Amino acid sequence: MNDLYSSFGLMLVLLNPFLLIIYLIDVVEKLDKRQFTVVLIRAGLIATAVFCCFAVLGDAVFSKIMQAEFSSFQIFGGVVFLLIGLQFVFRGPKAIELLRGESMQLTGAIAMPILIGPGTISASVIIGERHDALIACTTVLTSVMISMLIMIALKSLHDYVKPKKEKLIQRYIEISGRVTALFVGTISIEMIMQGLSTWIKKF
Repeated sequence: MNDLYSSFGLMLVLLNPFLLIIYLIDVVEKLDKRQFTVVLIRAGLIATAVFCCFAVLGDAVFSKIMQAEFSSFQIFGGVVFLLIGLQFVFRGPKAIELLRGESMQLTGAIAMPILIGPGTISASVIIGERHDALIACTTVLTSVMISMLIMIALKSLHDYVKPKKEKLIQRYIEISGRVTALFVGTISIEMIMQGLSTWIKKF
């Protein structure tokens, strides 16, 4: 049971809705609640399907299909995360808009790289190693859905508060973006160190 709680907590932390809403602040401001909800749920379903594939297939995706080590993915993913963190330090929340770029298919752009990233994929593999396929997929689905629901609630709160406290919200977004850089940077270094540690053990 402790492993189940740990797996659920791991996925929910990496899908932190309070950080994700900062990533998507430009989308939050452009779309109304209904449009935002539809796009977010679709992106969540795409992400869940990908996570479940990695949870079920695990390390085999890398070793047999990609002919690469999982540790290599951790190192590369850590480097990508580190670059995103540095962008947040210098550009703030607008960094993710630049990284995501313009996309005609907003659902896909949110699914990757916002939801489907090195951290969440690594977590999916770890969860798949801890539990059987059904429990692993249920854990992933529950984590994603809870994160999506919290983000929808935050969107509603944003729309309610913004007309009265727009300057306060902008200040919060700016500060949160900088704090996010610390979180992302820490996770990136941890991923790089884990990948390097795995490689070193082979020699």
